[in-house]
Amino acid sequence: MLVRLSFLAAVGMAAAWVSAGPRSARTAPVGFASDDIAFASRRDGNWEIYVMDAAGRGQRRLTRRETEDRFPLWSPDHRRLAFASLVGTMWELWVMDSDGSQQTRLASDILPKSTRGWSSDSQRIAFAARADNSVDIYTVAVSSGRVQRLTTSQGENRDPCWSPDGTQLAFSSTRDGAAQIYIMNADGGEVRRLTNTASAAVAPRWSPDGKTLVFVSGRDLYATGADGRNSRRVTVGANVTADPPLWSPDGSRVVFQIAEGENYDIGLVRLSDGFHSRLAGSSSYDGSYTWSPDGKSVAFISGRDGADDIYTIGVDGQRAVRLTRSASLTPAWGSQR
Repeated sequence: MLVRLSFLAAVGMAAAWVSAGPRSARTAPVGFASDDIAFASRRDGNWEIYVMDAAGRGQRRLTRRETEDRFPLWSPDHRRLAFASLVGTMWELWVMDSDGSQQTRLASDILPKSTRGWSSDSQRIAFAARADNSVDIYTVAVSSGRVQRLTTSQGENRDPCWSPDGTQLAFSSTRDGAAQIYIMNADGGEVRRLTNTASAAVAPRWSPDGKTLVFVSGRDLYATGADGRNSRRVTVGANVTADPPLWSPDGSRVVFQIAEGENYDIGLVRLSDGFHSRLAGSSSYDGSYTWSPDGKSVAFISGRDGADDIYTIGVDGQRAVRLTRSASLTPAWGSQR
């Protein structure tokens, strides 16, 4: 029987979530490169986790379960993959080694589409989950399975995102009414509100140097210093969705999703001057983006050829290259989404 978050939070028995004991760190198995793309596919009739190289070659299946497995995320050291698994009507957080071995359940009742992410040392995962009739933010230590609840406020707390040094988490919260961006220490202490926007502020993401956060408010991108100062509007009239924007590895650009009517495309903005353009677009859905480790390409999903598949495109806007030819979603080149 699954152990629910609310029960664990009440009795403080986070260790009961662990389905395997502590494990020593492993090096990535031979043949798994640091630029492999993880993704979900139902080519065999059920959603499972796969990996492939950056050119779409060597596609191989990592999970073989009766449940629906989706939303993979690499650990920063590329030794493990976190993923979400739908068991009945409840999503669970799981982790496995990069070759698919040592699959371990870490938490239940998570929000699979709310931002999840690994700490920079690959030791913890932050996530949002339902408990006690609220949505709160938690972290779990991957090796021990120890779960820590970080927020207990009224309203909903979502979109946790680690600072690059692993000492803080940014998140969105409705504790004071409309959603705004907050920061707290990695243990849940010293919560500080960063924004006071007229529209709801959601989906915060740290810059690689830890000095700036971007977020979405009122269909545009905004940026603020990590101390809440120097807030500015990055785009004007860009029709940005609430999907988390993602910084390029060098911190110079941000990729985001655009919605115009029923059409969804992918935009790219340069932070130095706010110049933004459409990186990938078609008459079908384009989204679920992830940066290549070198920052030269973006992988994304698109239905442009009749079915949802994974493509890559260079940030110079060159022609998109199709990597999969079966129902495939949620590509991940890295540890954040």
